[in-house]
Amino acid sequence: REMQSEAGAAGAVHGALVAGSLCTTFTASQGLLLMIPNMYKIAGELLPCVIHVSAREVAGQALSIFGGHGDVMAVKQTGFAMLSPHTVQEAHDMALVSHVATLKTSVPFVHFFDGFRTSHEVNKIKLLPPAEMLKLIPFEAVQLHWSRSLNPSHPTIRGTNQGPDIFFQNVERANPFYTDLPDIVQETMNDVAKYIGRQYKLFSYVGAADATDVVILMGSGSTTVQEAVSCLQSQGKKVGALLVHLYRPWSAKHFLAALPKTTKRIAVLDRVKEVAAVGEPLYVDVSTTLRENAMNDLFVIGGRYGLGSKDFVPEHALAVFTHLAKQGHNRFTVGIRDDMTHSSIPYWEEPRVDTVPEGTRQCVFWGIGSDGTVGGNRSAVKIIGDNTKLMAQAYFSFDAFKSGGVTSSHLRFGPVPITSQYLVTNADYIACHFAEYARKLPMLNIIKEGGVFVLNSRWTIEEMEKELPAEFRRLLVQRKVKFYNVDARKICTNIGLGKRINMLMQAVFFKLSGVLPEDQASALLKKSIERKKKKKKKKKK
Repeated sequence: REMQSEAGAAGAVHGALVAGSLCTTFTASQGLLLMIPNMYKIAGELLPCVIHVSAREVAGQALSIFGGHGDVMAVKQTGFAMLSPHTVQEAHDMALVSHVATLKTSVPFVHFFDGFRTSHEVNKIKLLPPAEMLKLIPFEAVQLHWSRSLNPSHPTIRGTNQGPDIFFQNVERANPFYTDLPDIVQETMNDVAKYIGRQYKLFSYVGAADATDVVILMGSGSTTVQEAVSCLQSQGKKVGALLVHLYRPWSAKHFLAALPKTTKRIAVLDRVKEVAAVGEPLYVDVSTTLRENAMNDLFVIGGRYGLGSKDFVPEHALAVFTHLAKQGHNRFTVGIRDDMTHSSIPYWEEPRVDTVPEGTRQCVFWGIGSDGTVGGNRSAVKIIGDNTKLMAQAYFSFDAFKSGGVTSSHLRFGPVPITSQYLVTNADYIACHFAEYARKLPMLNIIKEGGVFVLNSRWTIEEMEKELPAEFRRLLVQRKVKFYNVDARKICTNIGLGKRINMLMQAVFFKLSGVLPEDQASALLKKSIERKKKKKKKKKK
């Protein structure tokens, strides 16, 4: 059944758990806030469950459908444990860890990953078969949960109204469940690693063993900071990044064990703004931990990034390390220019830093909402990912309009796993499927020297001299761009495809991009079309 809202869904989850069922749900943004009353009850009654959250902004001065940690930070006090993956692959792995750990601990979990940047990314990952997952389930814990359910054969009383004489004691009675939880989660991560071949820790450190400057954060921005760390290490800098997986309950013991003893300066990055607080949540946790352990000599600052899915690129991460080395101001922002309160730190836009794995091909496609560009690119990624050894990643950027808005598809292909969770900033191939954009958008700013640019237009060479801006034509020459013009609408009309140009432009991409040999790409494209036709025929039947 479909409930009236997320509030009803959370109530249904609570009821199912009390009856002894295993139950899970998923939500985001305002929907998560509607679940808060039931979350207090679920956690207070120590009922095992997992709420999967695509973390997004909560409407404040305006509505935003995009990513941020505003929603999940509003539930950190409910008593739910909170586990954060940083990539698409980790979202699969941490979901499994969450479901096993909640049964072992009887503490409910919020498994949250960045909205849009992680939740909407297409990536080639390794899945654990259900039969293998079953081996990880602690069935004795399942039996214990069932034995605690409301049942006439063993009645218990629930939902009582406790007075001042016993309420305080019963709140504190849950302490052992939370103090034991970090070790149990780490134990679960170790058990899961035996099946998936990927080892996780509550706090993962990357970088120099003798680092003096360390950045701490969680979520999709972690991979960007990792790339910045690798870049700075290649220059001989002693830097590192401490990446948080288990956010609640906060384990000071595991945090301090992961932090290098040589650390002198720390920058904590939060993807949320707490307007009236002394600092953002993760910054406060880190600062309190250091103070309680007599580590007051460390220089600690906090900053904000990525609100409303503001892109967090390697240049921003490098700017944070530069700001930290100079012992810059606290509560800074990165990725914007704050000319009102001057909280922002400077970062450079040119030349672009390329930190993606070597051999990775990067492509950008500009289209107009509902023209088939996004769907065609999804198909291209799946063709390459499913039929070759190449790793593939795709992310689609668009506004809230259902159709007619600007869309951009960012694709990467390469021989090794791709975890660069930001828009393409150094493109080998750019295609503009709507000619007007070439006049209005600075799309050539990110193209590599010698890259390929494909324009879908009806313009002749003479008309292009008038229609394309001088800056656009100058960049074509300066960066030695291989420029192609395709009148896709005319070709599609002539061959019976009508107004949908996505299939033709997809064929152009395979021919010009160099991602696959032309013969192989053509065969895979035909195979994909035949498969789609068969599916449509089955649906009609």
